[in-house]
Amino acid sequence: MRSELSVTSSVFEANRARGAVRFDVHARDGVTRRGALHESGSLRVRFPSPEDEGLSGVFVNTAGGVAGGDRFDIEITTTDAARLTLTTAAAEKVYRTPGPAAQLNIALKVGTGAHLSWLPQETILFDRARVQRRFDIELDETASLLLCEIVVFGRTAMGERMEQGEFVDRWRLRRGGKLVFAETVRLDGDIGRKLARPAFAKGGAVIGTALIVPGDEALVERIHEAADTFAGEVGISAWNGFAMARFCAQDAARLRADMMAVLARAGAALPRLWLN
Repeated sequence: MRSELSVTSSVFEANRARGAVRFDVHARDGVTRRGALHESGSLRVRFPSPEDEGLSGVFVNTAGGVAGGDRFDIEITTTDAARLTLTTAAAEKVYRTPGPAAQLNIALKVGTGAHLSWLPQETILFDRARVQRRFDIELDETASLLLCEIVVFGRTAMGERMEQGEFVDRWRLRRGGKLVFAETVRLDGDIGRKLARPAFAKGGAVIGTALIVPGDEALVERIHEAADTFAGEVGISAWNGFAMARFCAQDAARLRADMMAVLARAGAALPRLWLN
């Protein structure tokens, strides 16, 4: 029995997906250009024609999703007043696993006068999925950032619901070398029951976060003016020179619409893939 378990474990490990993308961008004569690019494993990034200004990139996971034990690493550096918008080709699916959690590690560095928009499509967690995600963000005091994430706990339109699993989301933001925001969200075990509680999500199946730097009370007020149009729950506040909006809704379509409304109020140009 032990030898069979050992073989099973080794086969499982050998079949785990690994992927990494690392690149930098800079501006020259007002045009954002890509520097050196490193890709490995099942993770790729493609650069279509510019949609507005700056450079746009689209991540593609050729593994077709994320499973337990997978690991993906992304490292992006934006310097010299460059402008970069990143998204994904489709929603990322995280599948159920009886083994270790998947690992997603994202490191973003935004230098002097540069701007980065991190706007992936939804992350969908299937029942008994396990994933641990980590954001490490370093901003120059003159840099700007727009970062949004949407997490779906089961596709309600398909009659699916995430009952058990693990979701750990660690965010660290440094600006001018100083830590200005730190948060770790941990949901594990009976996630379905926790989401049903009023203090958690009041039965909502989708949550989202938008981080806007710089952000102030004027931005908060502009977003509050659209409160009557929101389909789900939206809250926003500003401190330490940035604004953060929180979202909760019954399904992904409602939250996505609310997220798009907030980003529009923040002056964001959405990737074309968001509008299809």
